[in-house]
Amino acid sequence: MSEPTFRVALRGDGILNNPRWNKGTAFSAIERGAFGLTGRLPFRVNSLDEQCERAYNQLLMRETPLRKNTFLQSMKEQNWVLYYSLIGRHLKELIPIIYTPTEAEAISKYSHLFRRSEGLYLNFSNQNSMEQDLLEQSGGREIDLVVVSDAEAILGIGDQGVGISVAKAVIYTLLAGMDPSKTLCVTLDVGTDNENLLNDRLYVGWPHRRVRGADYDQFVDNFVQLVRKHHPHSLLHFEDFGVSNAKRLLDLYHDQHAVFNDDVQGTGAVTLACIMSAIGVTKSRLADQRIVIYGAGSAGLGIARQLRDGMVTIDKVSPKDANRHFWLLDRYGLIKESLGPDKIRPDLREFVRPDSEWADVRANESGEVGLLEVVKKVRPTILIGCSTQAGAFTEEIVREMAKGTERPIILPLSNPSSLHEVKPQDANDWTDGKALLATGSPFPPCKQPNGKEYKVAECNNALIYPGLGFGAMVAKSRCLTDTMIIAGTRRLASLAPALKDPDDALLPDFGDAPAVSFEVAVAVAEQAVEEGSADVDWKKEEIRDRLRVKQWKAVYGKYIYDPNGER
Repeated sequence: MSEPTFRVALRGDGILNNPRWNKGTAFSAIERGAFGLTGRLPFRVNSLDEQCERAYNQLLMRETPLRKNTFLQSMKEQNWVLYYSLIGRHLKELIPIIYTPTEAEAISKYSHLFRRSEGLYLNFSNQNSMEQDLLEQSGGREIDLVVVSDAEAILGIGDQGVGISVAKAVIYTLLAGMDPSKTLCVTLDVGTDNENLLNDRLYVGWPHRRVRGADYDQFVDNFVQLVRKHHPHSLLHFEDFGVSNAKRLLDLYHDQHAVFNDDVQGTGAVTLACIMSAIGVTKSRLADQRIVIYGAGSAGLGIARQLRDGMVTIDKVSPKDANRHFWLLDRYGLIKESLGPDKIRPDLREFVRPDSEWADVRANESGEVGLLEVVKKVRPTILIGCSTQAGAFTEEIVREMAKGTERPIILPLSNPSSLHEVKPQDANDWTDGKALLATGSPFPPCKQPNGKEYKVAECNNALIYPGLGFGAMVAKSRCLTDTMIIAGTRRLASLAPALKDPDDALLPDFGDAPAVSFEVAVAVAEQAVEEGSADVDWKKEEIRDRLRVKQWKAVYGKYIYDPNGER
């Protein structure tokens, strides 16, 4: 690959303090002279390899994940190329540091760790200046990706009021090649119901109860319409919205703009890919499965809908028939008719089971049916956990499931690992090594009864959402359709090692995520072109090369000083 050349208008401290252009000690002697840096840098010119070695050694001096996280965050604020190059070289080790689970800890302490702004903060009390604020932050820039959050339902820690979802945009760049200069992270600060934050004098957000109802909807709509007006070809990624808003907002704007919600669609898509790999091992169809989902929040419901849509698209069954393959449970147990409207959210209606099916099943004093009774009656082929209830899949439940299927597919997906419904090794032992497993966090291989090792797949959204988003963005799709998501999901499933060796993982290794994301993006863009959702005049055969050209790479390139160049 030839070295790219950039014409840059910044000099001196201006270029050293700009993370997009700063090279630190990697500025060549000629560049140092041209940009007024000769006296601002030590003599030695380092290669990017040498800078990464030095930075990695410095990183290892930080003892805790949170200290590593803040070190890397500081590096990102100084030098993008070095930051992305370092993480890319140690992907499996450092993704948990910048993303889940360490990201959640950093966000929970956001106000106390705050050093500098790194995104756009839109406050409800200042909503009259929203357009001006947006243009001040993004005006003159081409924006391909907007990640927006109201921070109501951050994974594992709930309502955090205010906090920029920078890690999501970082993953898009690391794994798919989204240009970081064309991304914008936004927080919609509509207050918080977190008492600890409201009583914290160092809280940096708006110290007000969460705005809800019509006022909230209007505030969000104002923002979405500004994105559509000023950045019509961008991907709008909704992140960490509460269960009452996540799917509702996604449905509202689905046909207006290319919108995506990782908690709803990403979790569902990567789970569908994992299950498609598993049923490839069992030589069965998706529409043959009996699926119990323990936890019916945004993630659980998103998984149910994605699997249902997979049955409709792949196996050509009707949505009504596909819905009969699901049994969802929440804090009230099995979601069935007699729970009534007070205990059943409207968005769960399509998966409500009739009471007539459960007349002969033991319920508690409130008429609620628990997981064990559901497993005994349904004999599920697939058991999915999104409950954050550690140990919920007990030995009795797992053994009961194994009685009804030769290769039980068990997916404890709650994060972090301390909240998993079952430890993979336990599930493996209780099924005599027959379970097909994937988890929401990385786990070591399981020891099989025959002495072999079974690789546990990490069912991580980051294996799919960067490719989904990048493919839609490059194709300038007017919306991210369900068929585009299914196309990306099928491509991911086709890359599963288990399809070649049933003792191997149900999903590709996370270390291969950049190559996987590219393949997912190709499939998404191909589908967009084929179905007419794309706003480009490409042929499908061109797409692979078009995507490679659009990918941002963590390389410095050659700089030429030009007063009229980029800033």
